[in-house]
Amino acid sequence: MLQDRFGRTIDYVRLSVTDRCDFRCVYCMAEDMTFVPRAQVLTLEEMERLARVLVELGVRRIRLTGGEPLVRRDVAQLVRDIGAISGLDELNMTTNGAGLVRYADELKAGGLDRINVSLDSLNPDRFRQLTRTGDLAKVLAGIEAAREAGFRRIKLNSVILRGRNHDEVPALVDFALERGLDISFIEEMPLGQITEHDRGLEFVSSAELRDDLSTRLNLVPLAEKTGGPSRYWQVPGSDSRIGFISPHSQNFCELCNRVRVTAEGRMLLCLGHEHSVDLRAVLRAHPDDDAPLRDAIIGAMAIKPERHDFSLDPGEQLVRFMNMTGG
Repeated sequence: MLQDRFGRTIDYVRLSVTDRCDFRCVYCMAEDMTFVPRAQVLTLEEMERLARVLVELGVRRIRLTGGEPLVRRDVAQLVRDIGAISGLDELNMTTNGAGLVRYADELKAGGLDRINVSLDSLNPDRFRQLTRTGDLAKVLAGIEAAREAGFRRIKLNSVILRGRNHDEVPALVDFALERGLDISFIEEMPLGQITEHDRGLEFVSSAELRDDLSTRLNLVPLAEKTGGPSRYWQVPGSDSRIGFISPHSQNFCELCNRVRVTAEGRMLLCLGHEHSVDLRAVLRAHPDDDAPLRDAIIGAMAIKPERHDFSLDPGEQLVRFMNMTGG
């Protein structure tokens, strides 16, 4: 088992398959992005090898992220390869949903268990403004394709910004409840320097959203833990869960069980810090020997920080954008 110096067991890895994306969401990246050269991105074979070694070290859940994972060529083959690793309990994915009409059935058949779809607005024009390039109709069709494919659970992720989509929270909840989907509302992560909006002025806390929803819905807190950062509530009579991810207002670091691996093979030990280990160098220096890779992963646990220190002050925000971080 992987344990950090604070006694937390690490059994969940978010593995980015690419830093590229066909959207340019305002809270995730700049409109004009420079991406990692392809030669620096891990090959699918390197990703499968890394996943196998992680599972050997006690990782039980892997989430494929991006960027947008469905823009990576042959990502369905990677799902099949990782899905076949003995000892892995769950293989999940976070996607913007635009490619699910094409891939949903293949991903489900390949072993993908759960899928998260980003959905910040149900208004086509507003959706376009928030994503800069996204087509809401394609995402909604992708969500339906995922439902028809029969994933164990489908969850919507909504980043809420004051004055942008704050008023749509009730409609997004209704959309999820009507379709038997889960939904999580996320406080904006202060990653990457942006000029499109002021994160401090547009910040909406989870508590405010929950209070607003409580005026129209009976929200019952759930004790169930999913291994992720969401804290869940439920409406009696519904199987859907309403979650809140609160990196600012309700720190969840004491329960952290995860690390991230970027598309270029950098293991990030914390979302809010730059502590990392270069696993690509180890993979390529020792293509036929997993021992150095295991040692590097185990050794990385010693530098995992106790907690993040997010700030809405533009001068104190990390320059690393979310698409580079890995979901």
